[in-house]
Amino acid sequence: MPGKIDPSLPFKPVNIAILTVSDTRSLENDTSGDILVKRAQDAGHKVVDRLILRDDLPDLITQLRAWCNDPDIDVVISTGGTGVTGRDVTTEAHQAVYEKEIPGFGELFRWLSYAKIGTSTVQSRAVAGVAQGTYMFALPGSNGACKDAWDDILLYQLDFRHRPCNFVELMPRLLEK
Repeated sequence: MPGKIDPSLPFKPVNIAILTVSDTRSLENDTSGDILVKRAQDAGHKVVDRLILRDDLPDLITQLRAWCNDPDIDVVISTGGTGVTGRDVTTEAHQAVYEKEIPGFGELFRWLSYAKIGTSTVQSRAVAGVAQGTYMFALPGSNGACKDAWDDILLYQLDFRHRPCNFVELMPRLLEK
């Protein structure tokens, strides 16, 4: 039950940066990145940057921090590198940058995923957080995981009209002290 869109409220697009973390993908075969770009744009948001980086912790942290420090980026979504293998370091990169974690995102993602892939969902280390007033979401690299995260969570939480609450309405207050 995702909530409800209030049609009396205006839609407020957000600026999104998309990062694919992979040692093997390129823009020509980055299907999970393509899915996120299309869904974000179809929802009315603006994709302001898109990169593919290898599974390298220092490079990922540097890029995530750069995007969080960019006032033109509201949301960072990464795909890939959230598993449990030795090369999977996206979760650690995100957590190194977060000022606040949003544990409910990963919990909800795995709960939704369980209905589709069963106990295999425990291998996902999808996470979310906030840094420098920027929302950050780390998704698994599979097409299905990207679709599920967008269609069942992000589509609604990145829509100002979603009720009873959403991430967009909190954006002006993220930097409060």
